[in-house]
Amino acid sequence: MKKYVFFISLALIISGVASAQVARGGTLYVSIRDMELKASTGWFARTTGTLSYGDQVTVIEVSGRFVNVRSMYNQSITGWTASANFSTRQVVSGTTSTATAREVALAGKGFNAEVESSYRSQHSSLNYDAVDRAEAIKVNDDELRRFLEEGRLSMGDN
Repeated sequence: MKKYVFFISLALIISGVASAQVARGGTLYVSIRDMELKASTGWFARTTGTLSYGDQVTVIEVSGRFVNVRSMYNQSITGWTASANFSTRQVVSGTTSTATAREVALAGKGFNAEVESSYRSQHSSLNYDAVDRAEAIKVNDDELRRFLEEGRLSMGDN
């Protein structure tokens, strides 16, 4: 019984600390390469600004898995995005002389040029051309919206 109470208490403390880290007035750091802030939590909401890897923000409001934030560097940049796009620890960006923004973002997720090279050498028969072509495809919001409407697909959160 004591173990059960201990683990329940520990779980409550951990969840309290985690939710406090994304609390109103808190400081977060962008942990993805580029981030669009939106006017609301909807997928197709108007873009209000863009942040980059390592940018510091202040939390204005929390709503479920979304946060409304304000840039510390430009107070006029505010908007909503998923809280998963942030870290509570300061993120240090690499410089262009040492690493690209893409390399920094991938390394933050445990993937870097060395890991890719090792994987490619172990799986030399695989062809990555299709992956490279797919990564190069860019679709703007209007095209995506039209595709979803024509296919009668869900638009996601409003």
